[in-house]
Amino acid sequence: MTDAFSTPRVPARLVLLSLAALWACYFIVASLRGAVMGVELAWPILSRRLTICIVSMLIMAAVWPLLQLLDRRSGPVRLGVVLLGALPLSLLLSVVNDAIFADIEMPMLHSEDGGAVVKTGNVKISRDEAGNILVDLPKAPPPPSLDADDDDPAPPSAPAQPGGDAGVTIHADKSAAAADSVMNQWAAIADTAFGRYFLVLAWVALYFALAKAEAARLAERREGEYRRAAEAAELRSLRYQVNPHFLFNTLNSLSALVMTGRQDDAEEMIQTLSTFYRRTLSGDPTNDLSLMDEIELQQLYFAIEAVRFPNRLLTHIDIDEAVRDAKVPGMILQPLIENSVKYAVAATQKPVTISIEARREGGQMVIAVHDDGPGESSGQHRPAHQGCGIGLANVRDRLRARYGESATITYGTSPGGGFATILRMPFDARPLDIGHA
Repeated sequence: MTDAFSTPRVPARLVLLSLAALWACYFIVASLRGAVMGVELAWPILSRRLTICIVSMLIMAAVWPLLQLLDRRSGPVRLGVVLLGALPLSLLLSVVNDAIFADIEMPMLHSEDGGAVVKTGNVKISRDEAGNILVDLPKAPPPPSLDADDDDPAPPSAPAQPGGDAGVTIHADKSAAAADSVMNQWAAIADTAFGRYFLVLAWVALYFALAKAEAARLAERREGEYRRAAEAAELRSLRYQVNPHFLFNTLNSLSALVMTGRQDDAEEMIQTLSTFYRRTLSGDPTNDLSLMDEIELQQLYFAIEAVRFPNRLLTHIDIDEAVRDAKVPGMILQPLIENSVKYAVAATQKPVTISIEARREGGQMVIAVHDDGPGESSGQHRPAHQGCGIGLANVRDRLRARYGESATITYGTSPGGGFATILRMPFDARPLDIGHA
């Protein structure tokens, strides 16, 4: 198993994408809200809002390593730390928002004395350098004129203010005005921080959801690795059952040749046996072989057994061109051919032909191993204690471990005599991909 499976981590790319998506949504919603409320979507406002989103995303990305420390903590610990830790972070984001928007918080003009002027209709409200509030009212209309015969003199008109408008001056304490300005600014920051607080909580919840999903994927990968390791162990175990059984039978045959004085035949058998084992033991026993490589191995086995039965063992191999390169489990035919040699060739003094045929049927490959020997007496299966049951069970278990329910094995007496075993397996099955446990 790799060390990467021991510690699940949300990839940095996914974290940055989640932050970008969060602040992109905020930018769109805030801009639409401003448009609905009548605020013009001018570039100075949009550019500053975009700057706020980028800076805020970078600040929250810097907090990500701290969140990783909470990945393995319990739920209550996570909740408490996040609820408290989001407060200073949201306040920082609010201060950034206030600083970037400080120069265009409200549209203002500048008066001649350096104060600020806000125009509302015909009324101008301004503040001078001393902090006094100046209200400029529009000029009052002149009173209606009296008739010529009216003896009453017209009332004296009020003195005109400079500029032609009436004005009202509200004197204010400069220190009080400054304190009010600071309080209003912090109140605005606090109001913005409240919204940012829930924005931070939303992203943290999204991060922990991503972390949970990553942990689930890790568990699935672990389960897959364990399952493949178990399958590999089962395949190796079943595959290793074949070699000792074959070696036992071959050594018995070799001993018989030596005892009967057939030294040349014994030497030939030893050389062929050496070639056979060099090829079968050189690779991973769980690997698949092409069908033709498997056939070549069985031809070596035929050569070994032909030394024992030079006049009785005949072979016939018919492999369709469409399946010559198809993959099969290594040594899958060995137990079947051994059964035919033991229960057909060795059981009679007549010549016996062992045939191997392979063809394609739709999406399956069909391999048949059959002989024309005496077959089964009274239609009964060959007894398991004589070896046939072990060999067939091994082949069945290897097919199940390799292909599941997609492969089958059937066997029995052939209508024309002898015994036949038919294997069906997926034709387009890929080679088994099993890592080293």
